[in-house]
Amino acid sequence: MGVTAMASAFVASRQAFPSGWLTVWLAEAFVAVAIAAPAAATKARRANSSIFRGPGRKFVLSFAPPIIVGGLLTLVLFKLGVTAVLPGVWLLLYGTAIVTGGAFSVRAVPIMGLCLMGLGGAALFAPAAWGNLFMAGGFGLVQILFGIWIAIKYGG
Repeated sequence: MGVTAMASAFVASRQAFPSGWLTVWLAEAFVAVAIAAPAAATKARRANSSIFRGPGRKFVLSFAPPIIVGGLLTLVLFKLGVTAVLPGVWLLLYGTAIVTGGAFSVRAVPIMGLCLMGLGGAALFAPAAWGNLFMAGGFGLVQILFGIWIAIKYGG
């Protein structure tokens, strides 16, 4: 997911209009789900569990509300023409989702969420032109680095 986010940041930075920029990032969100869902299902199956039972269910129920809020805010903010704040809002809410969902995971997961929230907070106050850099840093670099850490320390 981190690699596709880095590529999306590059493509999004080349868009001339906010609608093109938003389309790139929404497509990336669907790609990320297409990568994450089968990976989570495989991990749950290896643990003789289900995504929708036990810790997996708690993760999904904790993760979903901030993501839904992010989707709703995206619609409203885009409609109002306030797209410059979207990178900060997305990173903050995705980070919140990771922190809350990560409460049922290994220690590194909520730490990753806090890092994403920190980037999101910084993005809200940074120049709008830096939005794609924050997105590449959060959705790309942070996820890659924590993914490596989790894979090495916890086996995936």
